[in-house]
Amino acid sequence: MSMGIALPWNELPLSLIEANQLTGRIHERGGEKEIRFLVRHYPRILPIWLDGQIQLARWGSTRRDSRQLPPTAWTWQESIDSGKWSGFNAQLVDIPANFGFDKGVWFRIRQGIRGLYVRDEFNQGTVYMICEPASRYYRIMTRSDRMPTLIDEII
Repeated sequence: MSMGIALPWNELPLSLIEANQLTGRIHERGGEKEIRFLVRHYPRILPIWLDGQIQLARWGSTRRDSRQLPPTAWTWQESIDSGKWSGFNAQLVDIPANFGFDKGVWFRIRQGIRGLYVRDEFNQGTVYMICEPASRYYRIMTRSDRMPTLIDEII
C-alpha cells in the first residue's frame, strides 16, 4: 500500500507550508521542487481537498490518537461500500498527488488518490487513504497486494 505521496511544492499555499513547518519535506525531482508526505514522517499528515480548499489532515489514526477510529492509515474501498464507516459521518475527499511511493518504488499519479475523511471523538480531522486489490502491474512493480484507489486512473 502506498507509503507516501509527493506533489509540487507550489501546489500548496506558502502560508500552509510555513505554518506546518513543511520545508524539511521539500525535495527535488528532475530539477523541480516537491513536498513529500510519508507515513513514517511525524506528524503524519496528508494534503486533502475539503470544502473547496486544500488542507492538511492527520493521516490515519493510532490508539494514542483515538479510541474510536481504526488504528491504521488506510481503508479498503470494500469496507466503505459495505457501510462499515456509516457511523462516522465520513466523506470522500481527494488527496492531491503527482507521485506515490510504495515499497521503495516511486510511481506517477495523474490526478490524485481517493481518501475518506472523518472526525474523531476530539473533533480532530483524519484522512484514510482508500485502497483496493493491486492490479497485476502494480503487484509486479511494488510487490504489494493492495494499491491506492486513484482518481480516474488504473495502474
